[in-house]
Amino acid sequence: MKLFEPYPLGSLDLSSRIAMAPLTRCRAVKENTPNNLMVEYYRQRSGAGIIIAEGTSPSSNGLGYKNIPGLFNEAQLEGWKKVTQAVHDENGIIFLQIMHTGRVGHTNNLPKGGRLLAPSAIAQAGDISTYDLERQPYPVPEAMSVEDIKTAIQEFRTCSEMAIEAGFDGVEIHGAHGYLPNQFLVQSKNKRSDLYGGNRENRLRFLREVLTECIEAVGSDKIGLRISPFSYAEDEDEVKELYETYTSLAEMLNPLNLAYLHLSHMGDPVGVKFELWRILRSIYQGNLMLCGDFTQEKAEEVLEKNEADLIAFGRDYIANPDLAERFKNNWSLADRDNSQWYGDGAEGYTDYPNYE
Repeated sequence: MKLFEPYPLGSLDLSSRIAMAPLTRCRAVKENTPNNLMVEYYRQRSGAGIIIAEGTSPSSNGLGYKNIPGLFNEAQLEGWKKVTQAVHDENGIIFLQIMHTGRVGHTNNLPKGGRLLAPSAIAQAGDISTYDLERQPYPVPEAMSVEDIKTAIQEFRTCSEMAIEAGFDGVEIHGAHGYLPNQFLVQSKNKRSDLYGGNRENRLRFLREVLTECIEAVGSDKIGLRISPFSYAEDEDEVKELYETYTSLAEMLNPLNLAYLHLSHMGDPVGVKFELWRILRSIYQGNLMLCGDFTQEKAEEVLEKNEADLIAFGRDYIANPDLAERFKNNWSLADRDNSQWYGDGAEGYTDYPNYE
């Protein structure tokens, strides 16, 4: 079966085509620093062909959620070194997802000196959990100056360099689900009139410059990108414009020779998403990873049809640390229980057993 075939990813040899998708688990409870609980969590899941570790901020400005990790200081670097060592000791491969929340956050969740920044001063719809104020509406962010934009791009680069220093095999830039690069891409969130807004080329500029800097820093074979065409973050944008934006993006990526492009589905499973996925597959010439609540059977079908090269599994990895082995041996999966997904401790995190 193709799902269990080894797969070459740049200079890496994956043990299978199974990826563990990045999952926000909110366990970095002390100064957004990886801890021993996180070391054990990733060690347990080292059987994936590749792990993509949870969204990690490159800056104090990107820590919009409670208890998500960062990688922009020495304590965080040392914490992540323990994670990568544990995974490598189990012969696993692990990338770090770099996630800047941008406007998708609250000032109460940011450390001292942190700023809630976005391409334009447009608030995210809905509300968010905070450290001290319970749930609050998303506040209006500051519109970034060009200097702020240049600083953010360099933060992505520095975080990439620190990730490799911490022992990660590569990094994934989170350009999906409404976070900062995604905010620049779409017209409904980006109302700028300078070089970073307006026409499609300008809206792609921030992501292109982030990728260019990170590639220059660590090499293209160590850089992946996650996008989410037609996710809930883009429900205010015109279908035609989104098609043209993402096909232009795929064409822009081809010369960059990234490790992979990761297409993620969240929100309603409307057909227009998957139609565009097929179009992007025909345009993009590199490794393509899909993530969309796949079953083992559906993943195998997609791989057999050559509609993707890798399949990422997310929520099933929470309760099934040995998911790849369960798939391989046709063992039943543990039930999902989201009541403890975002707690502070081991319960609902590292207390799920392997199959017996």
